[in-house]
Amino acid sequence: MATLLKTKPNTTPVSDITPDELTLVRSYLLLTFIHKVFERDCRVIGKSGLFKTPQLYTELISGAAKRTSVMLQEVTRELGDHRLKVTNMRQDERGVEVKYNCRGTAGEFNIAWNGFRSEMMVRMRAYLGLSSELAVFPGTSGQPEQLALSF
Repeated sequence: MATLLKTKPNTTPVSDITPDELTLVRSYLLLTFIHKVFERDCRVIGKSGLFKTPQLYTELISGAAKRTSVMLQEVTRELGDHRLKVTNMRQDERGVEVKYNCRGTAGEFNIAWNGFRSEMMVRMRAYLGLSSELAVFPGTSGQPEQLALSF
């Protein structure tokens, strides 16, 4: 879950942002990362030479990338309707930090990698048309595989 950190001095309290609006910011962040992962995966599969039928896999992933793009456009429109703007996204070893402006109030929150990756995997499975009930993640801990993300 996102943790609200602080607001800039001499502004209205950050509590002006509603939980639904924080959810919009979180969705924007997740969709942005997911879209970049899908695009990267399509490029890698197409160039790898390891697949006999790479077009099938790139078609599947491209369809998911298109779905995320449409959803990202909708979330961006909703952010505008709420006078919300994501001003900065930064990642480090702990997670992802998002800075935003909500009706003139600057705020930020952090999302830890564990929760972020888990939610990404659930959403990516949905966009690919895969069942979340059959999700099998590599590793012995039962945790999702660590994704190499860069933004």
